Amino acid sequence: MQYRQDKPSGNNLSMLGLGCMRFPRDKTETERMILAAIDGGVNFFDTAYIYPGSEKTLGEVLAKHNRRKDVYIATKLPIVMCKTSADFDRFFNEQLRRLQTDYIDYYFMHNVPDFAQWDAMRKMGIEQWIADKKAAGQIGRIGFSYHGTFDDFLKVLDSYPWEFCMIQYNYYDENYQAGKRGLLAAAEKGLSVIVMEPLLGGRLATGLPKQAVEVFKNTNPDLTPADRALWWLWNHPEVTVVLSGMSSTQIMEQNLRSARNFRSLTDTELASYADVVKIFRKSYKINCTGCNYCLPCPKGINIPACLSAYNTSYAHGYMKGMMLYATTTAVITKTPNSPRLCNDCGKCEKVCPQYIPIHKSLKKVARRFESLPLRGAFALVRRIIGR
Repeated sequence: MQYRQDKPSGNNLSMLGLGCMRFPRDKTETERMILAAIDGGVNFFDTAYIYPGSEKTLGEVLAKHNRRKDVYIATKLPIVMCKTSADFDRFFNEQLRRLQTDYIDYYFMHNVPDFAQWDAMRKMGIEQWIADKKAAGQIGRIGFSYHGTFDDFLKVLDSYPWEFCMIQYNYYDENYQAGKRGLLAAAEKGLSVIVMEPLLGGRLATGLPKQAVEVFKNTNPDLTPADRALWWLWNHPEVTVVLSGMSSTQIMEQNLRSARNFRSLTDTELASYADVVKIFRKSYKINCTGCNYCLPCPKGINIPACLSAYNTSYAHGYMKGMMLYATTTAVITKTPNSPRLCNDCGKCEKVCPQYIPIHKSLKKVARRFESLPLRGAFALVRRIIGR
């Protein structure tokens, strides 16, 4: 494992961090993956209050194997759920219990969408609360994760003596949200920068069109698309940790190997990314990363699956997209969760960190996969199989 220094603290953090939002459903596999990560040199584990079961699972595994002191735990205060200052302690104390620890190494203000949201927290007294927790040794370092515009990112950045931040960044979204300008601005102020969505929800690893994969192979056949996405980020000296939401030990081993083997990209390798982005942009229609923040939908629509099927139909062919759509939306059952059920309540769009116009996007999905002839075909299949 290669490490980079968190300058404010002097801690050496693994370049590869384990994002704990997408733990496997199988607890044994999750335990195996966490231990494999630690044994492979990963020492930065990122979770959050709102990731279902994540904090509790991580805490149990670390306690069971006595590995708490081998890692830095990063978790997050759900600021959107904080209505009064009393909520700060309520959430924080619950997190300590779940994680079976008495301190958090890296504590985030979770999902700051703009300066106004952070300013509302300040008015509730969050700055004094942070100071008290740091003085008591319960919080090591303080930072924020960000989903908003570049201009507001700078306002948040300048409003408090942050020690680190987290931004979405990858070679496809180089100028999205805080983007490269935000990365450089944060690094210039001395902050460590943690990167989320390095693989765009896995799309840059397994979702590239064949033509784009060939472009990468022509410049270096030994590197996988996932390697190329991770290496592009590590090629930025301003990036401290790249988080990968690994969902199996196999993927963990692949990413560990990628981190061990990393070296600076050649000029030829760097030039190939522009061509890949051009190809990918033609097929990747909706910028969904599969974070699932939009769920549950009141109408039962599996929004990320619908959008993924839509993108797949352009990147890998209509029939592959249709197969994925039919499977994930249950269109051949008696109670299909079709995107046509969307009533534009707006609940999903309020929490989408990508600011996707979900209502309009679901209409596009329905038009592509549920034309009148296809709806008739689905109904016929339901009758045939007795559903």
